[in-house]
Amino acid sequence: MTFTYPAVFTPHKEDAGYHVVFPDLECCEADGPDLEDALEEAREAAYNWLAVELEEGGEFPAQTHAEDMELPEGSFVRQIMIRIKLLPDND
Repeated sequence: MTFTYPAVFTPHKEDAGYHVVFPDLECCEADGPDLEDALEEAREAAYNWLAVELEEGGEFPAQTHAEDMELPEGSFVRQIMIRIKLLPDND
């Protein structure tokens, strides 16, 4: 299954890194020393959040539209796509 959730990227004040939060995934956050690493860390954090929710039988929240978000100054939104395999690999 493929899921897409908006992530809010806020630049660090002290370096070139970014802090990332997912408004729809409670307590799902990531951080990276640059944009590329922050994107990868965000994707991994969202994957882990969704995988745990799936294992616990919970429901996935609806995705908020970027236009409906109030962003801190300097922040921007990126849509993060996450793929979760529902069946184990057949090795």
